[in-house]
Amino acid sequence: MLLRIVSICLLWVSTATSQTVYLAGDSTMAKGGGGAGTDGWGQYLGQYLSIPVVNMAIAGRSARSYTDEGRFTNLISAAKRGDFVVIEFGHNDGTSTVDNGREDAVGDGYDTTATVTEADGSKVVIHTFPFYIQNAVTALQAKGAIPIVSSQTPDNIWVGNTIGPGPRFVGYMATVGTRTGAVYVDHYNYVAQAYNKLGQTLVTSWYPLDHTHTAPAAANVVAEAFVRGLLCGSSALKAKVNAAGEAVPNGCL
Repeated sequence: MLLRIVSICLLWVSTATSQTVYLAGDSTMAKGGGGAGTDGWGQYLGQYLSIPVVNMAIAGRSARSYTDEGRFTNLISAAKRGDFVVIEFGHNDGTSTVDNGREDAVGDGYDTTATVTEADGSKVVIHTFPFYIQNAVTALQAKGAIPIVSSQTPDNIWVGNTIGPGPRFVGYMATVGTRTGAVYVDHYNYVAQAYNKLGQTLVTSWYPLDHTHTAPAAANVVAEAFVRGLLCGSSALKAKVNAAGEAVPNGCL
């Protein structure tokens, strides 16, 4: 009996001390960002956590293309019980006149589909943004991993003196959290809070390529904003935020 208790305790310690955070997303999260001196915020998250971060974000991907390319399958295979997986898409998920392999069906219904036309004239049935994200979330939950769904980051687009409102994918990601029970981080609005405080002039200087891809300084601010969202929420990952993470600026929304 004593041996069995010791074995269970050792298993619990092993799981607790070997947790990993995996990241799934697009260029705003990925190493190297969109090129030309930009970088994704996922490269800066590790300094604020006490457990390792594996950045599996890939530039140019959407919820659909990350799924269709088997990248969610690979991530789900890699993640073990107790690991955290942060999922954040939206920048590449909009509609296209000729299907680009990334667009989703419009709407938040799990069963909603659309038929799109490929460049060669063939037809393909696609699903909604929540369909692709929910499937990944429930597969991770079935393994005992802990998914966190995070809304996309803002573009450097201002309305007056503040960052403009988020696109529909922000609401879609919140809906996924509600449907699956996964913790939702309103990353869009935590970043907007930080940017509004810093001001348009400084923030714009951190976008050397376009209005989407961040220079390293901004990528770090975006990572800080995610950590602030963790600290203000209910995710178990906030217990892994280190002293540097506890000190990130701004407050709860």
